[in-house]
Amino acid sequence: MTETLSPALPDDLEALVEAVLVAADEGGLSLATAESCTGGLIASLLTDVEGRSHVFERGYVVYTNDAKADELAVPPRLLVEHGAVSAPVACAMAEGALRASGAGVAVAVTGFAGAAGPDDEPGRVHFAVAALGAPTTHEEHHFGDVGRGPCRIECLRVALTMLKTAVTNR
Repeated sequence: MTETLSPALPDDLEALVEAVLVAADEGGLSLATAESCTGGLIASLLTDVEGRSHVFERGYVVYTNDAKADELAVPPRLLVEHGAVSAPVACAMAEGALRASGAGVAVAVTGFAGAAGPDDEPGRVHFAVAALGAPTTHEEHHFGDVGRGPCRIECLRVALTMLKTAVTNR
Protein backbone atom coordinates (compact mmCIF):
# COMPACT_ATOMS: atom_id res chain seq x y z
CA MET A 1 0.00 0.00 0.00
CA THR A 2 1.22 3.49 -0.77
CA GLU A 3 2.12 5.57 2.23
CA THR A 4 1.80 9.26 1.39
CA LEU A 5 -0.52 9.12 -1.61
CA SER A 6 -2.95 6.48 -0.34
CA PRO A 7 -5.77 8.86 0.66
CA ALA A 8 -5.84 10.38 -2.83
CA LEU A 9 -5.65 7.18 -4.90
CA PRO A 10 -8.39 4.89 -6.15
CA ASP A 11 -8.05 1.35 -4.74
CA ASP A 12 -7.25 -0.16 -8.14
CA LEU A 13 -4.18 2.09 -8.47
CA GLU A 14 -2.94 0.98 -5.07
CA ALA A 15 -3.16 -2.64 -6.17
CA LEU A 16 -1.64 -1.90 -9.56
CA VAL A 17 1.43 -0.10 -8.23
CA GLU A 18 1.99 -2.90 -5.74
CA ALA A 19 1.75 -5.49 -8.55
CA VAL A 20 4.24 -3.57 -10.70
CA LEU A 21 6.75 -3.25 -7.88
CA VAL A 22 6.43 -6.88 -6.78
CA ALA A 23 6.87 -8.13 -10.36
CA ALA A 24 9.86 -5.86 -10.95
CA ASP A 25 11.43 -6.87 -7.65
CA GLU A 26 10.92 -10.58 -8.25
CA GLY A 27 12.26 -10.20 -11.79
CA GLY A 28 15.32 -8.27 -10.64
CA LEU A 29 14.32 -5.28 -12.75
CA SER A 30 14.81 -1.62 -12.00
CA LEU A 31 12.38 1.03 -13.25
CA ALA A 32 12.73 4.54 -14.66
CA THR A 33 10.19 7.17 -15.65
CA ALA A 34 10.17 9.99 -18.19
CA GLU A 35 7.24 12.28 -17.49
CA SER A 36 5.86 15.41 -19.04
CA CYS A 37 2.14 15.97 -18.35
CA THR A 38 2.20 13.87 -15.18
CA GLY A 39 4.97 16.00 -13.69
CA GLY A 40 6.57 13.23 -11.65
CA LEU A 41 3.43 11.55 -10.30
CA ILE A 42 4.43 8.14 -11.63
CA ALA A 43 7.85 8.37 -9.99
CA SER A 44 6.27 9.55 -6.77
CA LEU A 45 3.86 6.63 -6.77
CA LEU A 46 6.61 4.08 -7.49
CA THR A 47 8.60 5.34 -4.51
CA ASP A 48 5.67 5.47 -2.10
CA VAL A 49 5.36 1.76 -1.31
CA GLU A 50 7.36 0.78 1.73
CA GLY A 51 9.73 -2.11 1.16
CA ARG A 52 9.48 -2.02 -2.63
CA SER A 53 10.72 1.40 -3.72
CA HIS A 54 14.28 0.07 -4.14
CA VAL A 55 13.34 -1.15 -7.63
CA PHE A 56 12.93 2.46 -8.74
CA GLU A 57 16.14 3.72 -10.34
CA ARG A 58 15.27 7.28 -11.28
CA GLY A 59 12.77 9.61 -12.88
CA TYR A 60 12.97 12.46 -15.33
CA VAL A 61 10.43 15.26 -15.39
CA VAL A 62 10.87 16.76 -18.83
CA TYR A 63 8.12 19.26 -19.32
CA THR A 64 9.71 21.39 -22.05
CA ASN A 65 11.10 20.41 -25.44
CA ASP A 66 14.55 21.55 -24.29
CA ALA A 67 14.34 19.25 -21.27
CA LYS A 68 13.30 16.30 -23.46
CA ALA A 69 16.27 16.93 -25.76
CA ASP A 70 18.80 17.72 -23.00
CA GLU A 71 17.92 15.04 -20.44
CA LEU A 72 16.73 12.18 -22.65
CA ALA A 73 18.44 12.91 -25.98
CA VAL A 74 15.12 13.19 -27.81
CA PRO A 75 16.18 14.35 -31.27
CA PRO A 76 15.08 17.97 -31.81
CA ARG A 77 13.93 17.05 -35.33
CA LEU A 78 11.32 14.68 -33.81
CA LEU A 79 10.01 17.48 -31.65
CA VAL A 80 9.76 19.81 -34.64
CA GLU A 81 8.37 17.27 -37.12
CA HIS A 82 5.90 15.49 -34.82
CA GLY A 83 5.41 17.75 -31.81
CA ALA A 84 6.07 16.90 -28.18
CA VAL A 85 2.73 15.08 -27.90
CA SER A 86 3.31 12.28 -30.38
CA ALA A 87 4.16 8.60 -30.65
CA PRO A 88 7.72 9.17 -31.91
CA VAL A 89 8.52 11.53 -29.03
CA ALA A 90 6.97 9.25 -26.38
CA CYS A 91 9.02 6.33 -27.70
CA ALA A 92 12.19 8.42 -27.82
CA MET A 93 11.55 9.57 -24.24
CA ALA A 94 11.18 5.99 -22.99
CA GLU A 95 14.26 4.83 -24.89
CA GLY A 96 16.24 7.85 -23.67
CA ALA A 97 15.25 7.20 -20.05
CA LEU A 98 16.24 3.55 -20.41
CA ARG A 99 19.65 4.50 -21.84
CA ALA A 100 20.36 7.33 -19.41
CA SER A 101 19.22 5.54 -16.27
CA GLY A 102 20.60 2.06 -16.70
CA ALA A 103 17.20 0.70 -15.62
CA GLY A 104 15.71 -2.46 -17.07
CA VAL A 105 12.35 -0.89 -17.98
CA ALA A 106 11.31 2.73 -18.56
CA VAL A 107 7.91 4.30 -19.05
CA ALA A 108 7.27 7.66 -20.71
CA VAL A 109 4.22 9.90 -20.86
CA THR A 110 3.63 13.08 -22.84
CA GLY A 111 0.34 14.77 -23.51
CA PHE A 112 -2.20 17.47 -22.83
CA ALA A 113 -3.64 16.89 -19.37
CA GLY A 114 -5.81 19.99 -19.64
CA ALA A 115 -6.53 22.87 -21.93
CA ALA A 116 -3.59 23.62 -24.18
CA GLY A 117 -3.25 25.53 -27.43
CA PRO A 118 -6.18 26.12 -29.78
CA ASP A 119 -5.26 23.14 -31.98
CA ASP A 120 -4.43 20.79 -29.10
CA GLU A 121 -6.83 18.14 -27.84
CA PRO A 122 -7.22 18.16 -24.05
CA GLY A 123 -6.76 14.67 -22.68
CA ARG A 124 -4.71 13.33 -25.61
CA VAL A 125 -1.75 11.47 -24.14
CA HIS A 126 0.97 9.24 -25.57
CA PHE A 127 2.62 6.50 -23.51
CA ALA A 128 5.64 4.34 -24.28
CA VAL A 129 7.55 1.61 -22.50
CA ALA A 130 11.10 0.62 -23.38
CA ALA A 131 12.73 -2.50 -21.94
CA LEU A 132 16.12 -4.05 -22.44
CA GLY A 133 15.98 -6.63 -25.21
CA ALA A 134 12.38 -5.88 -26.18
CA PRO A 135 10.70 -3.63 -28.73
CA THR A 136 9.36 -0.32 -27.44
CA THR A 137 5.58 -0.30 -27.06
CA HIS A 138 3.31 2.71 -27.50
CA GLU A 139 -0.29 3.60 -26.70
CA GLU A 140 -2.30 6.73 -27.44
CA HIS A 141 -5.25 7.59 -25.23
CA HIS A 142 -7.98 10.21 -25.52
CA PHE A 143 -9.36 10.94 -22.06
CA GLY A 144 -11.31 13.99 -23.15
CA ASP A 145 -11.58 17.36 -21.48
CA VAL A 146 -11.99 15.85 -18.00
CA GLY A 147 -9.65 18.27 -16.22
CA ARG A 148 -6.00 18.03 -15.26
CA GLY A 149 -6.44 15.98 -12.10
CA PRO A 150 -8.70 13.26 -13.50
CA CYS A 151 -6.59 13.05 -16.65
CA ARG A 152 -3.42 12.59 -14.65
CA ILE A 153 -5.05 9.83 -12.57
CA GLU A 154 -5.98 8.04 -15.80
CA CYS A 155 -2.39 8.50 -16.97
CA LEU A 156 -1.17 6.73 -13.83
CA ARG A 157 -3.51 3.84 -14.57
CA VAL A 158 -2.31 3.44 -18.17
CA ALA A 159 1.39 3.87 -17.35
CA LEU A 160 1.26 1.35 -14.51
CA THR A 161 -0.66 -1.16 -16.64
CA MET A 162 1.95 -0.85 -19.39
CA LEU A 163 4.76 -1.23 -16.84
CA LYS A 164 3.08 -4.30 -15.35
CA THR A 165 2.84 -5.91 -18.78
CA ALA A 166 6.49 -5.13 -19.49
CA VAL A 167 7.84 -6.47 -16.21
CA THR A 168 5.68 -9.61 -16.16
CA ASN A 169 6.60 -10.50 -19.75
CA ARG A 170 10.33 -10.54 -19.02
